[in-house]
Amino acid sequence: MATKKPTNPTLPTETPSTPDGGATVVLERRAQKIEPPQMYQVAMLNDDYTPMEFVVMVIQEFFSKDREAATQIMLKIHLDGKGVCGVYSRDVAATKVDQVLDAAKQAGHPLQCVSEPIE
Repeated sequence: MATKKPTNPTLPTETPSTPDGGATVVLERRAQKIEPPQMYQVAMLNDDYTPMEFVVMVIQEFFSKDREAATQIMLKIHLDGKGVCGVYSRDVAATKVDQVLDAAKQAGHPLQCVSEPIE
């Protein structure tokens, strides 16, 4: 039985050296394309039981809207059945939805809030 002798790996060719005798390595920089995160809109849904004033208060408190803007959003919810309160990244939108649902539950109102991806 013949044994095969292992071969030595090939060594790299000589690289240019710096004045102090060290080898240099040049790395190529590549531009990375970073896409913005998927955004989500937080919307409230109309119901026949939650008082309009409570909806305005929730929009002001959790979405940092002034009274005028909060009232406009509330009227959109009331008339169209749904109104967008803000656009956020996924985690922030989920937190806003949880805050609104918790406040509604504590106040005894059936107010519904959802987050939907924007396409």
